Amino acid sequence: MRVVLAPMQGVLDHLMREVLTSINDYDLCISEFIRVVDQLLPEKVFYRLCPELKQGGKTRAGTPVRVQLLGQHPEWLAENALRAIELGSPGVDLNFGCPAPTVNKSKGGAVLLKEPETLYRIVNAVREAVPAHLPVSAKIRLGYEDKALYMENAHAAWQGGADELAVHARTKVEGYKAPAHWQYVDDIRRALPIPVTANGEIWNHADAIACARVSGCETLMVGRGALSLPNLADVMKTGCAHLGWGDVLQLMVRYTEQDLASEKADYYPSRIKQWFSYLRREYPAADLLFRDIRVLKETHPIRDALLHAAQTQI
Repeated sequence: MRVVLAPMQGVLDHLMREVLTSINDYDLCISEFIRVVDQLLPEKVFYRLCPELKQGGKTRAGTPVRVQLLGQHPEWLAENALRAIELGSPGVDLNFGCPAPTVNKSKGGAVLLKEPETLYRIVNAVREAVPAHLPVSAKIRLGYEDKALYMENAHAAWQGGADELAVHARTKVEGYKAPAHWQYVDDIRRALPIPVTANGEIWNHADAIACARVSGCETLMVGRGALSLPNLADVMKTGCAHLGWGDVLQLMVRYTEQDLASEKADYYPSRIKQWFSYLRREYPAADLLFRDIRVLKETHPIRDALLHAAQTQI
C-alpha cells in the first residue's frame, strides 16, 4: 500500500508535513495549492508554500513533495507548472477538488468539475509544458452538485495527459460528510489505464483495508485522518498501535517550537487549536486539554499549557 499526504489549505503546510513525515512512512506529499490567475508567479510564492523546493523537493525525512497548482487558465497554469519544475518540484499536481466557496466563485477548484472540457485543456496544457519524465497528476471530486459527470471528468483528466488521478470520493456539495463513495473510485480505476488514488474517510487501519478493497486502489490519500491520528500512514501500512497521547503531546511541543521559529508564528494560537479540533476525534484527553486552551488567545499561555501537559505525561 502507498500512502499520500493530501493537500489541506492552511492546515497541512510545510511545518505539518515536516512533523508528520518525520514519524511516518509517507510515499508522497502534495503541497497546499498555489493560486494561479493571469501571470507567471515569482519564485518567492513557490518557496513560501513549498519551501521543500530548497532541499531537493523533499521533507527532511526524505519524502517527496509535489507542488499543487489551482486555476482556470490553461496557458498560465502551464507556465507556472514549468516554473515549479525548474525550482525542483518532482512533478506537478492540479487541483479540481477544493470546495471552498471563495475559490469556487473565482472559478477554481471543484467548480471546474462542471466543465470537463476546461479540465481537459488545463491538464493538456500542463502536460505539454512539464518534461515528459516527470508526472502530472490531478485531484478531483465525484462532481459539484451531483455525480453525473464523474466519469467524464476522470476521462478528461486522463485524455489531457494526467499520469495519475486522485479521487476524493464525494461531491463538492457533500463536502466532508460521511460516507465516502469508494465504489465510484473503483469504477474510475477500472475505466482508466493510469494509477488512481482513493481519498476520503480513512481514519485507521480498518478504514484503509476497506477503502483498498472497495476502490481496488493500491494508493490511498489521507488528510483529516492524518491530523486526527498522527501516525496514520504507518497504522495503515502495518496495523501498528495508534500513537499514545503522551507521544502526541511531545510531537505537538516539537511542532510548537518549529511554528514559533517560523514566519507563521503570529498564527500559532489558531493553528494549534485547529489541530486540536482533529485530535479530539481520536484522543479523549485532547478534548480535555482543549477545554483549557480554547479560551486562551495569546501564544505563550497556550505553549505553557501544552508544555505542562507534556511534562505531566512523562
